[in-house]
Amino acid sequence: MRRSEFLRAVDDEFSVRASALLNDLVLTPLGNRTAMEALDFGLPPRDIWLALCEEMDVPSERRYGAGRLEPRGR
Repeated sequence: MRRSEFLRAVDDEFSVRASALLNDLVLTPLGNRTAMEALDFGLPPRDIWLALCEEMDVPSERRYGAGRLEPRGR
């Protein structure tokens, strides 16, 4: 998962709350960092996404592959 895919996934899943969650919610599994601090620290976006999903009780079926662009037509 790339940073852009992560940010898209957060926006898609949390919409109006996305910015607050990225900047204010401290995630213990990420070393007591917010998602944005973890990104800036260099943690993999996929790990941050999964930690955020776990904290926010996002159902597992909405976690995998979120934020990916649809494949291009041939």
